[in-house]
Amino acid sequence: MKKHHFTLLLAFTLCNLSGKYTTTYAQKPMGKVTFIEARKVHIDDSFWSPKMELWKRVTIDDVLNKFEGKHVNEPGNHNTLSNFDRVTQGCTGTGGHVGPPWFDGLIYESIRGIADYLILYPDKNLEARVDDYINRIAAAQATDPNGYINTYTTLDEPEHRWGENGGFLRWQHEVYNSGMLIEAGVHYYLATGKTKLLSVATRLTNYMCEYMGEQPKKNIVPSHSGPEEAIIKLYWLYKQHPELKTELEVPVNEDNYWKLLTFWIENRGHHCGFPLWKSWGNEKAERWIRENQYAEAQYSPHSRPSWGDYAQDSIPVFDQQTIEGHAVRATLLATGIATAALENHSSAYVETARRLWDNMVGKRMFITGGVGAIHEDEKFGPDYYLPADAYLETCAAIGAGFFSQRMNELTGEGKYMDELERVLYNSALTAVSLSGNQYTYQNPLNAEKHNRWEWHGCPCCPPMFLKFTGAFPGFIYSHDTKGIYINLFVGSETQIQLGKGKEIQLKQETEYPWNGTVQLTVSPLKATRFPLRIRIPGWAQGIENPYGLYESDLKNEIKLYVNNQPVNLKIKDGYAEIDRKWYPKDKVMLKLPINPRIITPNHQIKELNQQVALASGPVIYCIESCDNPNLNQMRIMPETQYAIGKQHQQFRDVNIIQINNNEWSGIAIPYYMVANRDKNSSHKVWLPLK
Repeated sequence: MKKHHFTLLLAFTLCNLSGKYTTTYAQKPMGKVTFIEARKVHIDDSFWSPKMELWKRVTIDDVLNKFEGKHVNEPGNHNTLSNFDRVTQGCTGTGGHVGPPWFDGLIYESIRGIADYLILYPDKNLEARVDDYINRIAAAQATDPNGYINTYTTLDEPEHRWGENGGFLRWQHEVYNSGMLIEAGVHYYLATGKTKLLSVATRLTNYMCEYMGEQPKKNIVPSHSGPEEAIIKLYWLYKQHPELKTELEVPVNEDNYWKLLTFWIENRGHHCGFPLWKSWGNEKAERWIRENQYAEAQYSPHSRPSWGDYAQDSIPVFDQQTIEGHAVRATLLATGIATAALENHSSAYVETARRLWDNMVGKRMFITGGVGAIHEDEKFGPDYYLPADAYLETCAAIGAGFFSQRMNELTGEGKYMDELERVLYNSALTAVSLSGNQYTYQNPLNAEKHNRWEWHGCPCCPPMFLKFTGAFPGFIYSHDTKGIYINLFVGSETQIQLGKGKEIQLKQETEYPWNGTVQLTVSPLKATRFPLRIRIPGWAQGIENPYGLYESDLKNEIKLYVNNQPVNLKIKDGYAEIDRKWYPKDKVMLKLPINPRIITPNHQIKELNQQVALASGPVIYCIESCDNPNLNQMRIMPETQYAIGKQHQQFRDVNIIQINNNEWSGIAIPYYMVANRDKNSSHKVWLPLK
């Protein structure tokens, strides 16, 4: 039955791919590897399937309801969608915008995430709900002859479009919102074949191309990154599908979109030199901009203010040696640079992306994959500043995950997928409660009275969560011109075509992350030779971090078999390569050690001196006060013993770690499960040594 189901599934997939509603990026490989799209991957996994179904059934509905103001128990209007309606009604300059200026972008991000879920889980009712949103967005845009749309500026500051004339772009988020609209338009078209939102996005992009760029255009760059990758996706869509241009009622010139993208990246750090954010302070610097002092005659007519390190704008991007500033902005800018490098293959872009990633992962990333140590400006700290109670915004970790995925696509190196996996199983999963309707913004590793929230004054994290989880099925498999890569261990099936006559069906079965055994069935349509590359996680090799930021004591052997025969591990760039002639239903088995391991931080991380963390497989663990009433007295001793168990009363299908020594015993649970049972829960990832 399972074999018959898979054959039907593949036939349906292949037939569906030729239809209007499943347009794909049918492109030649631009990086070292090409990822298999999520629409071509069927997930059947004991760990991920129930979660994905919960998020589709509960979380999406909850996020949209709360953006509509439902279940928000506070006085006043909380319906974010009403902003678009009021613009349509002509309420320019009347004030009363619901929420901060970036709420337009959060709606668009939600649509982008939902679009990817619609590919995995078609739902006509959900699609109709999003279509209603799109109609309201399009109606609001139709009131402006240029195609401009940003509800905050229109309603509250119409004289400050694009942050000019004494406006403050860093607050208004217009370019950021525009980028999220572009991305939503592309993803929704790819999911449904509907062009209405794509037309809205294209019209707005055309306006930005006319308005921003080299002289005599305006010197405007995103003060919040994200639009860079988005506009590349629009460029790729039209470049690879020129026939689509005839379906739209707006003109399309994708070369203009690429020019705008390169201007946004390459013009960072090119400004009038003021304000001096570090020495003046935020208040004085903002006042200088709002007084429009950069428009004085002493500055170039093409000049603009500096947005500072906070927005990665103090110096040119290719001169930046370290990843700095607001952690979400920084990781999304780096993602955009890596994505652009897939197209232009510029050594400056490649090396800048590599340098920023190396600094982030080697000196500024937390053990859970979180980034952004400092609450003020939600920013990166200096090298090796990684305190246990750090800020760690959910969106920043997800940005780091997207960055790592693009770097793997660019280079084919497994270390990038190692760090994406770290984000996926730890920082991303903790963002949403086990019930699917409560969330986190900050994710400190050690915390007193840590709680989740039902909704937030800045609910940016749920949309980012939907984007990441909707996209991750497309990260499981990739290929180059010769062979196949297994990147993530998720029960799933797919079909990959390496070339004419080289069609390979893959089936992956596993109970990962609770069990380290992964079984692959490799079925070419006919006997075919090609290399199969299976990622061997760094943690499984005793390499907790590629640059020694963290180390572990794991020493167990990794085992690999083909048709029950052991195979010598030949690891290159983080992947074990098996280059052989494959026959239908060949079996590959990988066994990774998931016994508990102790992680020690680099000695340069002063805040973590004499502390250790626990992990098993890709999962970082913590002790929580509701399981361990003596949490603050618990110390790790040399004789402490650790064992995997499943005896936890409330988490029966989850591996816990039982901890025992001569003075106390306790249990550790996966970090992502904290604050799901008791209010004012306390927890610790980093445990002191005795």
